[in-house]
This record gives sequence, structure tokens and C-alpha cells, in this order.
Amino acid sequence: MARTVKSDRAGAGPPSAGRPLQVRVAGAGCCVPPPGEGNAEIEQRLGLEPGWIQKRTGILSRPIAGPEMAASDLAVEAGRRALECAGIAAEQIGLLLLATSTPDHLLPPTAPLAAHRLGLVGAGAIDLAGACSGFVYALALAGAYAQAMRRPVLAIASNVLSRRVNPRDAATVPLFADGAGAVVLAPDEEPHLLGIYLGADGSKYESIRIPGGGSRQPLTAEALQEGRQYIVMERGAALFREACRQMAEAGRRAMTAAGAQQIDWWIPHQANLRLIRETGLLLGIPMERTIVSADRNANSSAATIPIALAEAAAGRIRRGELLLLTAVGAGMTSAGAVLRW
Repeated sequence: MARTVKSDRAGAGPPSAGRPLQVRVAGAGCCVPPPGEGNAEIEQRLGLEPGWIQKRTGILSRPIAGPEMAASDLAVEAGRRALECAGIAAEQIGLLLLATSTPDHLLPPTAPLAAHRLGLVGAGAIDLAGACSGFVYALALAGAYAQAMRRPVLAIASNVLSRRVNPRDAATVPLFADGAGAVVLAPDEEPHLLGIYLGADGSKYESIRIPGGGSRQPLTAEALQEGRQYIVMERGAALFREACRQMAEAGRRAMTAAGAQQIDWWIPHQANLRLIRETGLLLGIPMERTIVSADRNANSSAATIPIALAEAAAGRIRRGELLLLTAVGAGMTSAGAVLRW
């Protein structure tokens, strides 16, 4: 049963506009490592009361990549599974877009390596740094390229965030995890990518960040000793409310761009269950029409949406159903897309 999304246009400004893209998701795949440290172990190590993590986040377990695994390894496996699902040969792909906040190296980009290992001969390949909104950004760009060039595009999101959390920080250790998800977008005679919204609000740029490692704060021995290589999150209700508001607004604007009033399934960024529930209330979408994987897979940033999509495509969602994808992340970036499955 399709759900009507609540509309609140007051003060929202002009909606995103554009024509639906004549592309379809031909296949999806994901790569989720085995669970790492459990809630009880984390709570004991950090001095948290038993049950604190599940109560605050809804997360029961978090996949953690082995020490030999990097973002490219997860990306290659997810991409391979998406290609197999689509039944499209690697040499047909025209472009690989890799959304990641944890590339193998700052230089060179990781996408060319992933493309090489996947056998994408003659394809372009580039990284996208869109934080948690990165996959929806990649989906929008991939759809435009696939329609314009009439060639399939592989869009992957992959992160190894477990190596970017301070092991002593109770605000980040329970949340972040590792994983990768991918889709193949192929040209089609009918439009399936119906509406897109991409947003950014740089006034809240410092809310979630990794201070060290860029040109602003190079990673020196002193910076490493002070833990500037780790994720820092602004705490408090204000950031939570703003994240909910921006993700809900992205959903509304994507629906407006698509000219759609109802959806069958909502696939939000899997930050944590509290954010999903609160944003769902703003959108008027009940939990029974929401695809949730945060309890098992935690928060792998941009990878959460394609992971949830690939898992749901294995039996829960059906061809022809209308999906709403929404995300919000560091920057602050936000994004929404309406997709006919």
C-alpha cells in the first residue's frame, strides 16, 4: 500500500525541477563484513550501563572489516555482485562512481583501482566525497550519464569507518561500521529515476568532521597524538533535529520533483533508528513501509542506502513499486531521490 508523504511547503523555497531520467536499476549488490565488537563488550569497555547502545541508537551489531580489507576491497565485491545481478558484462560499463569518505589513499582516487579490478575496460572512474549523502548524489550523476551516453553506469558506496572512530568515544564507536553497496543504472525506454533533490548547507560545516588529514590540518605526529584523525560529532538535540529536518525536506523535494504524492517504500540513510523514526514522523511514513538495516548493519555512511536497497531487492520490494531514498550527512549535505523499481 502506497503512502502519502506529508507536504510542508511554507518557507521551503522553490522545489527541485527536472525531467525524469530514462534509466533503470538493472541490478544491486552489497558486501557486508562479519559483526565486530558487540554492544555488551563496548558498554563494558567504555563504562556505559548495559543496554545503553540499543536504547539510544537501536543498533544491535556493526560489521567490521578485517585488517586486510580496505574500501576498494568492499567496493569491488559489491560491484561484482551488482553486475552479476544485472546480467551486464563489465566491459559494457561506461563509468564507475565511488562514493566514499574513507578512500584507500588520499591520492590517487580509489575508483580507478576498483574499476581495474572489476575489469571495467575503457570506463571512466572517479571518487565522490559526499559523506552520508554520497550515494544519492552518485545515483543522480550516474542516471544523467547513463541517459546522455546510453551506457550503463556502476554506482558504488563503500566505507571503512571503524578506522575513523576514536575507540574511547562513546558518541561514535557504537554508531559507525563498514560495508559497501552498489547498483547498475542502465538506459531504458521508460523513466524510472523520477525525481531528484540535492542540497547542501555549509553553515553547519563543522557539525560532523574529521579535523586532521586535509590541507587545513595536515596529519603531523602531534595531530595523531591528539586524535585529529578521528570523527568528531557535535552533540545535542539541535544537531539531531536539524538532521531530521533536512532529511525530511530532501524527501519532500524529491517527491515534488517527481510529481508523486505516494510511495511504496522509504529507504533512508541508516544513521540510527532514532533518526529514522523521527524523520518518518515528519514525512508521515510508518515504520512498516520503511526499509531498516541499521539494527544489523549500523552506520556505514553513504553505503547504508545501497546496502539496504540490495538486501530489500532480494525479496521485499517488487518491480514497479515506488521508492523514496533520502540522506543527510556531514557538510551538511542532503539528498533525495524517487525511483521506480
